Amino acid sequence: MSQHFSRRKFLLSTGLGIAGTTALNAAPDTPVSGGDHTIGNKTGTAPDDTQTFAAEVERILPKDQPYGHHKRIAEGPLHVLCRDRGQAGTNDEFSLEGWQLQYISGGDQVIETAVEDFREFMKVSMDVEIPVLKIEPAVRAKKKGNQIVVGLKEYFPQYAANLKGPKAYALIKEKQQLLVIGYDPVGVLQGLFCLEAQMKFREGPFLEKNLRWIREAVYERRMVLSGLGWMEWPDNQLAHIAHNGFDGLFTSVYANANGDRTTPETSTDFYARLMYRIRRQSPERVHDLIKRAARWGIKVYTPIIYQYTGTAESEAGLRKLVKDIIREFPEMGGYVLLTEGFWYQKWGGLHGADEAHVKNWADNWAKAVGIVTEECHRVNPETHILAWEYNIDFRPQNVKLKRYFVQKLPQDAIPSLTWENGKGFELDGMQGFLRDYSLSQVGPAEVTQGQIEEANARGMKVFSKVDTFASWQFGTIPYLPFPGQWRKRYDALAKYGVKGTIESWSSGFTPNFISELRYWTCWNESLSYEDLIGKMASRLFGKEQKEKVLQAWVHFDQAIRQIPDTGPNMGTNNAIGNPLFFQEPPLRTATFHKSWMDHNMWMGYLGGELNPYWPFTVTRMVFYPDFTNKTNRAEQYARGATGIVAAPGTPLLPVFLKYLKNASAEMEKGLKLYRSAALASPEWKRAIAVREVVVAEHLHRMMDSNAAVLEFENYRLQWAAATDAGKANSLLDQMEKILKEEIARTKLSQLAVSRDSRFGFQFEQDYVYTPYSLSEKMKLLQETLSEQLPAARR
Repeated sequence: MSQHFSRRKFLLSTGLGIAGTTALNAAPDTPVSGGDHTIGNKTGTAPDDTQTFAAEVERILPKDQPYGHHKRIAEGPLHVLCRDRGQAGTNDEFSLEGWQLQYISGGDQVIETAVEDFREFMKVSMDVEIPVLKIEPAVRAKKKGNQIVVGLKEYFPQYAANLKGPKAYALIKEKQQLLVIGYDPVGVLQGLFCLEAQMKFREGPFLEKNLRWIREAVYERRMVLSGLGWMEWPDNQLAHIAHNGFDGLFTSVYANANGDRTTPETSTDFYARLMYRIRRQSPERVHDLIKRAARWGIKVYTPIIYQYTGTAESEAGLRKLVKDIIREFPEMGGYVLLTEGFWYQKWGGLHGADEAHVKNWADNWAKAVGIVTEECHRVNPETHILAWEYNIDFRPQNVKLKRYFVQKLPQDAIPSLTWENGKGFELDGMQGFLRDYSLSQVGPAEVTQGQIEEANARGMKVFSKVDTFASWQFGTIPYLPFPGQWRKRYDALAKYGVKGTIESWSSGFTPNFISELRYWTCWNESLSYEDLIGKMASRLFGKEQKEKVLQAWVHFDQAIRQIPDTGPNMGTNNAIGNPLFFQEPPLRTATFHKSWMDHNMWMGYLGGELNPYWPFTVTRMVFYPDFTNKTNRAEQYARGATGIVAAPGTPLLPVFLKYLKNASAEMEKGLKLYRSAALASPEWKRAIAVREVVVAEHLHRMMDSNAAVLEFENYRLQWAAATDAGKANSLLDQMEKILKEEIARTKLSQLAVSRDSRFGFQFEQDYVYTPYSLSEKMKLLQETLSEQLPAARR
């Protein structure tokens, strides 16, 4: 019997599929001691900075449980102490200690909310009591003592002409008064928030003596999804969202706000079948959210779910649905008509379809958009109708047809354009395109640029779905610490004149420092980028560590620009949780290989979406080998994740791995500085600094695990085909090395997720990996190392 045949038989065997005796059996929350880490160098020991830092993570961060972060957002304090008592005011500053606040609200709830929030911020974050006095519009502010005077522009006629539009505000220091003047109530709110933001950077109640800012909003509306769950909008989350400059929510995703389920329950179209699985909406929940969000000056937006077929009956049904919704929710800010839920006749099939077919689809889809726009604007012309044709082929060669969709829209609808998807790029002379939401390219995509030009020619404003703090590229990380790359995107949005945004999709919002940096760019007269990141680095790590942190961010920015994995894939979202499969593991769920049910269909969208061999997340997030050894799925993955179109005989995996490892090397350069800065940070900042490093480390491990999964599979296939014992054992040596390195990374990942429940969560599908699934992965890795590889050598 040939060695080749015996190895194939071994691979197809399941005899060693039971967890071995050396498996890691610790509970998910068991801490990992710094001395236990084995990072991948020749001796299997950890570099000192990684080892030392792991011990600090264990020391300073308490244990966490899944959804612990959700609970802290919902129930924890909105404001926390951020005053550095070692800081004193300078000659160019004044302190708000001893001041009082007088405000004119005219009964507006947004102004009332803003004033109370500012009082609470000063008390909790700055340790300063600010007496608050409400005065009537006809009564002038009393000028005794130092006063913050707050109100709308009509009460300050000397400055009213300086405020040009919604959300604008002025912050003006005049002798013993600090004036906070809003064009509208949201302007007042954001003016007070800007004072808070300045003091947070300063870490004390100090402002510039010559403060004189008059700021206009760059965006008409900034929307965001919740990062906590489908309809998870606790009051604290709304407050955080408002403090980050958002004034819109996109909620009730994939469900009509009034609970109508006509399309999901009557249509047989593929996408209607997917809609059938969406949660039932309660109109009362939407009413409650609109009411609570209004206190923070936030408008609510929802989708409209409908399959338009072009018949008179279908048009009547759409008009009725729209009328019912706007009658139920007169305060709604607008509606998002996304092709995933609002479509013509048959969903899908437009990638590569002939031009006539796509144009006919566009004509009818635009007609349906026109029906919604007409009915909404008959009641309220200010209602935003956002037409988002996401699913239409966004590759660079499709500019003409994507422009056609804008050409056909009604004049008073708003094109909502996907920012970067489809953006072309090059890897070693080969052309690729972004497969999904990614930060490695700044954007806009070629098709989006063409659509913006078309909208400009028609005199239409443009909104965009654009990630600004998190993305599906590393979507199970709560935010991506690449400030330089993000800032390039913010600048590009300004350059192309985007007037409104949906700034997350699947990721959603949770508080983070990148969204704080984004906040500053959403009004004119902002601080410079250098000033912003310098202040942020000092606040997070301590001013003595500022330069290290800034240098680390430069390396991080260089890393993300080289990531070839561009979408909601295993490599950037579940590589940390994906085992290295050497042989088929035991089944963990039901299968349908012998039943009348099609097993592959069951694993797909209309089934359980689970791989029976690794059912801890959806099938598309699991890299699973072809154990018949007919297909190199590592090579397939590299092609699919990059969007590179290469000849079948051109190996892409080596190029993919080269860029991935280049990115990893840049991350490690930055992490050495980042860890050093955190370990030297003041004790009272230490937990914050450590958490920042853990986020970056987790990203780095995701990159390395991505490479490990693909390399291991590539070697496994070569081993299965080897006919020479020496070659076979050499390949096993390579796999053993990768396996040991992955065990070390998984231990560190276990420590991270046991201390921070933000990791692994992605609200589109809850947790992609959990402490438990990592412990199961560790068992399989240990078994492979101690049993499967030695057996293969024998």
